[in-house]
Amino acid sequence: MWFKNLQLHRLPAHWSVTPEQMQQWLAPLAFSDASSIENERRGWVSPRGNDSLVYTANRQMLITYRAEKKLLPASVVTQFTKERAIELEEQQGFKPGRKQMRELKEQVTDELLPRAFSIRRDTNIWIDPVHGWLALDTASATLADDIIGLLVKSVTDLPLASVRVARAPVSAMTDWLLTGDAPAGFTLDRDTELRSAGEGNATVRYVGHALEAEDMRRHIEAGKQCMRLAMTWADRVSFVLTPSLTLKRVTALDVLKEASDPTAVNDDERFEADFALMTGEFARMLADLTEALGGEEDLRAAA
Repeated sequence: MWFKNLQLHRLPAHWSVTPEQMQQWLAPLAFSDASSIENERRGWVSPRGNDSLVYTANRQMLITYRAEKKLLPASVVTQFTKERAIELEEQQGFKPGRKQMRELKEQVTDELLPRAFSIRRDTNIWIDPVHGWLALDTASATLADDIIGLLVKSVTDLPLASVRVARAPVSAMTDWLLTGDAPAGFTLDRDTELRSAGEGNATVRYVGHALEAEDMRRHIEAGKQCMRLAMTWADRVSFVLTPSLTLKRVTALDVLKEASDPTAVNDDERFEADFALMTGEFARMLADLTEALGGEEDLRAAA
């Protein structure tokens, strides 16, 4: 159940949307199987495999985006197209031109699609109307754009915004490495990437390696900046912070796994307990992380 990535967006705190409203918004774009001649299809599916497109617990919501794509390798299309081109050349006495080759390729693609395998990929989205978070469980910016695009089509007047913090993550991560001091509530782990902004983009990566203060200082003084930094929050959740404020490789540590509800007797109860634990921890972690980055600009301006 635990998200492995957090691509973050902002909603107004205490956004007054109900699961019933969300269900009504998502239903018109619910996923249905692609037809034999369609290359891809996308839509909303139930997070729990039932009739509800919205799972909710403790005012937190979970929705699931599904993308289906036919697997039709370009090499196969090319092979069949060449065979058709040879047949056409024998019929008409000369090689097919560019337009004919394009038409042949389109015809072959249409004929092969019904025989192609389908690949489905589900992506979960956490909606926190209480604290104003919307997070996608993906590290792919392209997939995130597709999901947000469908969400904007589905939800009436979706008040979605980017997360704007006072300190750029790159600047903050670089300073933390330079001083060797993590922000309050966090520790710096043993993975990082430093990159030069100059010509050549010289890059140094540390994986499972102690981040020695002298080494960090030498790289930073040479003009490199921190582009990825592994961190742990409160000994409870580890993650890798990126310049876009996307959290990757999010992992619940043993202390949280031990906190799972031992009284849950079936899958539904375990899912509810895990979802409540995850969303509660994430909300607190994100509050601490934005504070470590100087707070959110809009909130600071309104204060």
